[in-house]
Amino acid sequence: MEAHLLSLQKCTLFANASAEDLQKMYTCIAARERVITRGTFVFQAGDKVRFVYLILSGSMHIIDQDFFGNQSIIETMNCGTLFGESYVLSLKEKQLVSVIAAENSVVLEIDPARLFGICPNGCPCHAQLIRSTLFILSEKIVRITRKMGHIMRRTIRQKLLSYLSSCAQQENCNSFSIPYSRQQLADYLCVDRSALSHELSRLKASGVIRYKKNHFELLAEHPDTPANV
Repeated sequence: MEAHLLSLQKCTLFANASAEDLQKMYTCIAARERVITRGTFVFQAGDKVRFVYLILSGSMHIIDQDFFGNQSIIETMNCGTLFGESYVLSLKEKQLVSVIAAENSVVLEIDPARLFGICPNGCPCHAQLIRSTLFILSEKIVRITRKMGHIMRRTIRQKLLSYLSSCAQQENCNSFSIPYSRQQLADYLCVDRSALSHELSRLKASGVIRYKKNHFELLAEHPDTPANV
């Protein structure tokens, strides 16, 4: 735990708790660390989820895969993100999506019965954990709503500009990096990779954007650029 103490204190779940309170919380929820190497699944669709997970370092992709093997990235989760709690709380028998490590990562496995159950010691720190979990769930709903706003656009150009505009607004800057490769971005926006690359080239040639690998810069307003994302 000591190695990740600073990371834990920055997580929304622990809401900047003191080192003393953090130790109490850690013990209370019976947490344990687990190392996940890049490309390894934490769990796959069809698995029964036994734990709630918190990313201490690295990042994870939530992916959806259909019967024919086609997959799309639903979300990329970074350090401090909680996941798995939705399925534990909804009491679903099996997971509908898969979570895979985007890079070498460390996660905290948390016993859901200890996290969401009534604390036998009646500690106030435990009540704070539950409040923080509800806040995290609310944030997830906002992120999913934002993604739906992107992928429901009619054309690839509109989907791209909606996503890039949202990134610029979140960073409060027209120059920013995204967490996706070209294939991952195509999966996230639910479009064909070749068509996505073609549209990026067209936007660059039109002077709307500039990019190098996963770093982008929005250069000018365009009729297809969403006013509010």
